Amino acid sequence: MEIVHYMARIRLEEGGVVRAVLDMCSALAARGHSVTLLTFDSTDVPDDWADGNPQVITLAAPTGVLPGLGSANSAVVRDVFARADVVHLHVPWDLACRPLARLALAAGVPYFISIHGMLDDWCMAQKRLKKRVYLAMGGRRLLERARAVHCTAQAEADQSSRWFPRGRTAVVPLIFDLAEYQQLPGPQIARRRFAAQMGDDGEPVVLFVSRLHPKKRLDVLIEAAARLRDRGLACRFLIAGTGEPDYEQQLRGLVEQRDLGDRVHFVGFVSGSEKLSLYEAADVFVLPTFQENWGFVLVESLACGTPVITTRAVDIWPELQSSGGAVIVDATPDATAAAIAELLGDRERLDAMGPKGRAWVLDNLNIDRVLDSYEQLYRQAPS
Repeated sequence: MEIVHYMARIRLEEGGVVRAVLDMCSALAARGHSVTLLTFDSTDVPDDWADGNPQVITLAAPTGVLPGLGSANSAVVRDVFARADVVHLHVPWDLACRPLARLALAAGVPYFISIHGMLDDWCMAQKRLKKRVYLAMGGRRLLERARAVHCTAQAEADQSSRWFPRGRTAVVPLIFDLAEYQQLPGPQIARRRFAAQMGDDGEPVVLFVSRLHPKKRLDVLIEAAARLRDRGLACRFLIAGTGEPDYEQQLRGLVEQRDLGDRVHFVGFVSGSEKLSLYEAADVFVLPTFQENWGFVLVESLACGTPVITTRAVDIWPELQSSGGAVIVDATPDATAAAIAELLGDRERLDAMGPKGRAWVLDNLNIDRVLDSYEQLYRQAPS
């Protein structure tokens, strides 16, 4: 099949959606499909794509007060769509998606759109007026004219479908490339790299890896760290990720206010084997989020054999809980602190959870099984 994906910016620092798009394109190409990725920013396209499948087409930056696709790109897109069997768009709020959808339909090509949790209840409560105006002015039509709106979990479909009542949903998990998790690098890389933050006294390590964004509720984790300190539980907290400088400074200020400078450490953006090693070096991974669609970092942690603590605000929380490698709590400092203390205080349970979570990921997110679902979805949508 000739499959075209569109994602505005390919920058891994922007989170799991970018990782999902890259993995999807790579896996489909490895299956023998001809894959093209349209983007305005190809910064983090993998080096091994240089052979041309997936092919990357970097579009000219649109201009104007309300930039969408930009007239300069229309001819390029028409040429690509003329050869396509399927178009797959990502992110419903992207202003380029509507003109891309129109061009796909004009070419007689069905399109799908992945919403990546952005129509979940929490997300729709943020900037409510702006989002409702966008839906009324064409966003709903974009969703309802799609061959299907792709959701990664049933919980996402249940929350989102009311915003496109005449549309169709398809629930398929994201593709998670397991190749680098088959042979893990081991914890020593991280222990050497972050020796100062982890210390040499054997204290347990609690890890957070994600964008530094208010919805991730890092303030909850920091307050939980203060409660654990006050209870006399010694552990180190490593926060890996970047975000808006003002918000990061706000978090650092909270750490200072709570006198946690010797316990809570910001280590910046991590990737590759260093990130996997950091997961392995941690005793438990915590994401006290207010909203998460698929939660790549949670799956990454489980794949590395590290148990996770998170909330029901993650769309795949039932699956995580059933894996045996996760504990689900309320997004409060008290609940988070209690869960951390309970796990760190029961080493036998903690040691059993890691292998269970890893086995669940390797079995249930087997790339061939998930790819079968995407191929079936696409083949039900002949142009």
